[in-house]
Amino acid sequence: MSLHKISRSLLLASLALAPTAAFAHPGHDTSGMLSGLLHPLMGWDHLLAMVAVGMLAVMGRSKPAWQLPLAFVGFMLVGAMLGINGVAIALVETGILLSLVVLGGLLAVGRAGYLSVMTLCCALFGMLHGNAHGIELPAGSAASSYISGFIMATIVLHAVGYLLASKCADKWQFLALRVSGVAIAGTGLVAVFSAA
Repeated sequence: MSLHKISRSLLLASLALAPTAAFAHPGHDTSGMLSGLLHPLMGWDHLLAMVAVGMLAVMGRSKPAWQLPLAFVGFMLVGAMLGINGVAIALVETGILLSLVVLGGLLAVGRAGYLSVMTLCCALFGMLHGNAHGIELPAGSAASSYISGFIMATIVLHAVGYLLASKCADKWQFLALRVSGVAIAGTGLVAVFSAA
């Protein structure tokens, strides 16, 4: 299969994941570790954002920028703890959709520089993703178990993004990352307009 066909298929698949409702989070099971493990895999917004962070950690670098996934995971935990304690971040759902636009946009334009800005973006978006779940979780062991599963799945998705980006042949890596970025940002834009 040619790179053009793969790129087109990736873009079409991403657009097919666009939401039909404004809120992607309410109504899912939040009981236990298995639910926490599965949600990032089943929630298209989380899946795309987390894979994008893993890809950004590789983009244009001789050594991976591990601070990007670490910032995302660390602040995702902070956001979840805030939510569990009743602190809801304003416009969290819109922020999550915008995380796709920004993270995908960074991949699409191929900006490997400005590591401190990208780390800040990952921290902010991680906090939003965590807060969206923390506000719907009851305090206690069920919440701890769910969050543990959510964090493990997030780390796995970061690793998937890292592996996908690093396994591309050098001459194709830049193009593959840009195409993936366009697909992720495009999906985010469609979702933002669908939610409006």
